[in-house]
Amino acid sequence: MERKNNTRPDETQTWLTQEAADRLSAELKELEGPIRADVVKKIEAARAEGDLKENGGYHAARDEQGKIEGRIRQLKHILEHAHIGNPPAGESGVVGLGMLITVDIAGDEMKFLLGSREIDSGDVDIYSEKSPLGAAVLGAKVGETVTYQAPNGKAISVAILEAQNFF
Repeated sequence: MERKNNTRPDETQTWLTQEAADRLSAELKELEGPIRADVVKKIEAARAEGDLKENGGYHAARDEQGKIEGRIRQLKHILEHAHIGNPPAGESGVVGLGMLITVDIAGDEMKFLLGSREIDSGDVDIYSEKSPLGAAVLGAKVGETVTYQAPNGKAISVAILEAQNFF
């Protein structure tokens, strides 16, 4: 049985474990406090040197500030829209969030966790449910083959071999 999955889950929904939420909150606090203050000091020191057009230190500090502010916005968004705890138990044999999925892609077996990359513990590869592969397998049943479109336009078939709760 083969099916195509063109549906996308809610773009703002993110499931996080309590540990991941705590880690992200600590990172946000660090970025908004001492790290942001340090970059502001670097900018002020470089600005005091004079001509800003030729000042590499000033431009590097401004770039760093932009990256930090972007990460702060990202973390705030994730934490504001996160569902903290374990994803709801899905139907047995159906791929859902927080599940360890085993698939066969072109003869290669692969295991990954379906969920937010922010819960990364380093133990297993994580694919977001918003990624092409994640969106394709979400809701599929063990034994099904789903298809998704790779960035190069090629259709890739994925056989769902196993789906088990990770949390």
